[in-house]
This record gives sequence, C-alpha cells and structure tokens, in this order.
Amino acid sequence: MFAVIRTGGKQYRVAADETITVMALPGNPGDKVTFEDVLFSGKDGAHDFSPKVKVTGEIVGHERGPKVIAFKKRRRQNSKRKRGHRQDLTLVRITGIA
Repeated sequence: MFAVIRTGGKQYRVAADETITVMALPGNPGDKVTFEDVLFSGKDGAHDFSPKVKVTGEIVGHERGPKVIAFKKRRRQNSKRKRGHRQDLTLVRITGIA
C-alpha cells in the first residue's frame, strides 16, 4: 500500500517501512509524527481519495542539506555578493498507513 502526502509545501509518495527526507519538523528523534494531509492512497491497482487515511511515522534524525551558494557579480562595478545557505531537513521512517 502507498500514499501521497503533503508536508512542507511538497508532495511525497510513501510506503510502509520507507525512510523519507522532508523539510524540518519539530520534535526529537524517536518522536511519533502523523501526516493527516493525505492526497491519495492506493493498493494493488485500487485507488482511494478518502480523507480518512492517515500516515504515521517516526523521526529518525535531523540533518542539513547540501550547501547552496548564491554569487552575484556586477561587471565593472567592483560589486559582488556571496551568500551560502543550508536547508534544515528531517529524516522520517514511515511506520504505517491506516
């Protein structure tokens, strides 16, 4: 069985016993988390748009994404700017779809 959930402004296709990386969620490793915004679920060719489906998971840990560098340079102006950014991410292990 699989489901499509929405969290952090993005959509993820998840199945039981799968580990996904999502935008930062509050909580500590080992905490339970429930995704109630389930857009779609399916099993063996049968699809369900029922709003009663919930996806549960467990926070595995927190990490940082890859560094993204934004460099702007204006030629012949002696002007440049360099900025770096790393996104906070959370690893979630999907425990069940009910």
